[in-house]
Parts: sequence; C-alpha cells; structure tokens
Amino acid sequence: MTSHTAKHSEHPDLAQRYAAIRQRLHELGGDGVRLLAVSKKKSAAEIAQLADLGQRAFGENYLQEALPKIVELGERKLEWHFIGRLQSNKCAEVAAHFDWCQSVDRMRLVNALASRRDPAQGPLQVLLQVNVDGEQGKGGAVPSEVVDLAGAVAAAPTLRLRGLMAIPEPSPDLRVREAAFARLAALFADLRSDHPQIDTLSMGMSDDYPTAIAQGSTMIRIGTALFGPRAR
Repeated sequence: MTSHTAKHSEHPDLAQRYAAIRQRLHELGGDGVRLLAVSKKKSAAEIAQLADLGQRAFGENYLQEALPKIVELGERKLEWHFIGRLQSNKCAEVAAHFDWCQSVDRMRLVNALASRRDPAQGPLQVLLQVNVDGEQGKGGAVPSEVVDLAGAVAAAPTLRLRGLMAIPEPSPDLRVREAAFARLAALFADLRSDHPQIDTLSMGMSDDYPTAIAQGSTMIRIGTALFGPRAR
C-alpha cells in the first residue's frame, strides 16, 4: 500500500465536502461546469483521496510545491493546472509538467511556454488571465491586450488557446464580483468571434462560485470549500 493511499482515513471530511459541492453544482444547473480542485498547501494523500472519488483536475499555485506531488501521483494520470503568478524563469518547468496554464498574461510568457513545450507531449492548454478590475499589483492582462495575446497563443503549434481566467477583487459585496464576472463573460463572447474553438471561462472560487456560474463560468476553482481552511 502506498503512503498516500494509507493516509486516506486521515481526511474523513473530504468525501463529504466533495459530495456537497457536486450536489450544489447540480442544484445550480451546473452539471457541465468543471470543478478544479485547488490543492496548494495540501498533501499528495488528500489529492489521492479526491482522485479515488473521481476528481481528475487539480490546480497548483507554487511550482516547487507542486512538482513533488505531480511526480508522486504520476501513475494516476491526473490533469494538472498551473494557476499561480507565472514568471519567465518558471516557464520551462510549467511547460514540461503541467497540462494547463491558466495565468498567461504577457507576450513574453506565451513565447517562453511555446518554445519550451515538447511537441511530443501535445499542446499545453492555455487560459489568458485578465485583470478585469484594473486592480494594481495583480496579475492579468488588461482587456485591451487580450486579442493580441489570444492570436499569439492560437498561432503557436505547442499551445492551445482554451479561453479566459480571472480573479476578481475580493469585495465583500457580491454585486461587485458579479459585475466583474459579467465583464469577463462579455470579453469571452467577443473573443469567440475570432476564436470559435475556445470553450473555457475559468471564474468563481469557494465563496462566489454560484454567482460566477450564473454569469457563465464553465470552470470553478475550489480550495477552501473542498479541503477545508488552509494552515497559515
């Protein structure tokens, strides 16, 4: 028995939370919405337990934390998404070890990922991160940059443009986040006129995913509501 299988009993609430989120998605009419389990700061054991329950896609923010988990769980053929702030010097390892990158927001990153992805792996699935609020110091392209970035991704043989991602400003007023989701959905709709193959609008997290789904999200990124509060 592997170590991560042996530890499943240490996380008895995980199955209950997973079932509750699946049920809530059904109630929201979101059965077609993809659930990305945000597993930063969580162990390979917890990821393995979720995988045994049927969860396939996992999101990681920190490359050096993610790589050992990807290696340990490699035989499970999980789908790994890089969702953290991306720097050029991390692109080679992201391109080599992840299936998706959701945080592409600069032309330099497009070029770095494209040149470092091994064609034998198949294309890296790419979402463009958009700063829909104009929030200072936050990652994400401004909306006016999206068309050019999308064109560059679509033209790269080792990349595949899938859509857009955003992390709205964490306002306590859900109406503020709802407006941000609506802006991203409108941008996505506009982008589809030039790139009809795009199919992914990644928006919504533990405290606002019902609002995001109402605005057209096709992928929600859930950490706390699934794994419980993270240790600081």
